[in-house]
Amino acid sequence: MSNLLWPGDRRAGEHMTDRALLASMVAVESAWLVALAATGLAPAGAENADLSQLVGHQDLAALAAGAEDGGNPIVGLVQLLRQRAEPGIGPWIHRGLTSQDVVDTALMLGVRAAADELRTQLREQISALINLANEHRGTPMVARTLTQQAAPTTFGAKAAGWCDGVVDAYERLCALITPIQVGGAVGTWSATTELATLLTGATDPGEVAEQVMRRAAATLGLDARAPWHTTRTPVTAAADAFLGCTDSWGRIASDVLTLVRPEIGELSEPPAEHRGGSSSMPHKRNPVLSVLIRRAAISAPQLAATLHTAAALANDERPDGAWHAEWDTLRILARRTVIAGSQSAELLAGLQVHAPRMAENLGAADVLGEQQAIADLAATPPSPTYFGAVDRLIDESLRRAERVVGQGGHRIP
Repeated sequence: MSNLLWPGDRRAGEHMTDRALLASMVAVESAWLVALAATGLAPAGAENADLSQLVGHQDLAALAAGAEDGGNPIVGLVQLLRQRAEPGIGPWIHRGLTSQDVVDTALMLGVRAAADELRTQLREQISALINLANEHRGTPMVARTLTQQAAPTTFGAKAAGWCDGVVDAYERLCALITPIQVGGAVGTWSATTELATLLTGATDPGEVAEQVMRRAAATLGLDARAPWHTTRTPVTAAADAFLGCTDSWGRIASDVLTLVRPEIGELSEPPAEHRGGSSSMPHKRNPVLSVLIRRAAISAPQLAATLHTAAALANDERPDGAWHAEWDTLRILARRTVIAGSQSAELLAGLQVHAPRMAENLGAADVLGEQQAIADLAATPPSPTYFGAVDRLIDESLRRAERVVGQGGHRIP
């Protein structure tokens, strides 16, 4: 994909592109057909059917154009698959499924792939933050509250705070479940149980339907779950997991954007040829990575809100518009999160810390008012420093980070 108005879009690669989603939709149809055959609900020849070769990117334009007539691309996709399948196989394709099953499951495949990449990105970021916190645990700087100089701290403490947020995002992402969605016309497995009744004489056709669902889920690498047609928790859970990532990165980018200001000068973004240039002011080097990360953090909550609104308005057994509003919204949110994750990993891996400037700013600030007030109260001279329990707090943050991601090579004193 390309997107002139979302710089960095290439970083998301093929995640949830039309090409990738079409391949996922065909994979869903294929996994379901094989599962039907394996349980005796479709001809034996269908068990080895490979639908992936029947439809490709050359069909995208026609499928996209035809999707307007059916309200989704699955109607046209099923027609193509049935037309191009081997004789005797075509009529069994999509039996027991409905369009929502294929769209929802394909989106879950896209979410899973994005989440896998995000977990890798987050681990890289946590490793970089562990290094920063350890290296700069004793690097003094001014802490700022409500935009004003407040009290002494260390950059290691700030990096450990950043790490806490990224670890929170990592834990939420690791807990994310991506379930298959197959319920048939109205989410009751009606067609599948009817096939089981008529073709196998099963005493418990519902159990056979569940077996088909579980086989298909295993083939696709998704979690097994009962139909969730209008229970949209899997979608909103994915949105919340993505949002947790952009929240944590936005907080880091906001700090960096403050500290790279020339009048503060405590941090610099990683140097890169041609990055940060201005079209009219050659002296400028804009902190582009942080700007673009913050952009994602600002826009992601509205996308997640759309998904939560759609979930709340998911009426009947298939919503009239709320469901449809989810598709591209989830795609955009997933891609933008992957993009921001890549940019954040690059930012943290190469972040330049200007310790002398931090010390200079701290030395020029009057930030010991609270310490002096406590000393006056205790009627004793103040302590030599006023860094609180930064080492203990940094250690706790880093122990948690190492425990969560299982990293080696970073020993806490």
